[in-house]
Amino acid sequence: MPSGLEAGDVALLACPACGGTLVFHGQEEAGRLESGQLRCGGCGEAWGVEAGLARLYREDAVRGTDRLMRVIYDGLPSLHDPLTTVLTPLLQSVSEARMRGRYVRRLELEALEGEAPVRVLEVGVGAGANLPLIQRALPADLPVEVWGVDLSEGMLGQCQRRLRHGRFGAVRLLMADGHALPFPAETFDRVLSVGGIGGYRDPGRALEELARVAKPGTPIVVVDEQMDPDFRPSLLQRAAFRAITFYSRDPHCPTELLPEGATDVVAEQVSPFFYSLTFRMRDA
Repeated sequence: MPSGLEAGDVALLACPACGGTLVFHGQEEAGRLESGQLRCGGCGEAWGVEAGLARLYREDAVRGTDRLMRVIYDGLPSLHDPLTTVLTPLLQSVSEARMRGRYVRRLELEALEGEAPVRVLEVGVGAGANLPLIQRALPADLPVEVWGVDLSEGMLGQCQRRLRHGRFGAVRLLMADGHALPFPAETFDRVLSVGGIGGYRDPGRALEELARVAKPGTPIVVVDEQMDPDFRPSLLQRAAFRAITFYSRDPHCPTELLPEGATDVVAEQVSPFFYSLTFRMRDA
C-alpha cells in the first residue's frame, strides 16, 4: 500500500528547524505528495520531497556516529532483517519474534481507543520489522495511523516494499533526524524507538525529542543494546556483542539521560543483548 504523505498530513508536521508551520509546494499524485518542497512559514527553510518521500532533516547535521550508522544501514538494507532473524536465536537463545513481543507489549497498544485516528510513532523504523507486531496488537476497527521515520533511505526502501506486499493499515514514512523530529509537541499516542539511540551523537537530546512529541502519560519505549548483567556469554557471544556495539565503549540503558519529569520508569532486559526502557511524561 502507499506509504507517502497525504496532502492532509502536512498539517501534522512542524519545521524541524524552528517548529513552524509547513506548506507544500509541488506535485501531488492521487492526493499524495510526490515531488516539491515543504516550506516553513516561520524561518523560510525548505525541505525536499522526492519520489514521494519527504526529507525533513539537515544533511549537515548528520555527522559522527549518525553518518557512520547511516552508511552501514544504506549498505545492507536487504540483509538486515534476514540476518537479525537468523542470528538472534543463534547468539541470544531467544527468537526474534519473542524478543520483539516483549518490548511491543510495553506500548500497551490494546488500551488505545478513540474515534479520531490515534497515532503511533516509530523512530528508526528501518525495514519495518515491528509493523506486523504493532498491527496485530492494535484493537480491531480502531482508526490508527502509524508513522515511521528513519535517516536511512535504503532501509525505508525496504520498508516500502514490505508495505506493498503486506496488509497494513495507514502507514506514513519519511526521512527525519531523531535529534529534531518534524512534529509538534504532544502529537503521538504511542512512541517507540528500537536499535538506534545508543549510536546517536546526542542520545539525551534524542530522548528529549521522543518525550516532546508524545502526549502526556503515553508509554515511550526505547530499545537498544546492553549485555544482560546476569547473562554469562561465551567467547563467541562476547565477540558478537562487541562487534554490533562497536559504536560505543559502554553500551547501556541510558536511564541517567531521561528528560526531567520522566515517570513510571521501567528498565528491563528483553534478550541477553537488548534492554527495553519505558517511561512516561507528566502532564504539565
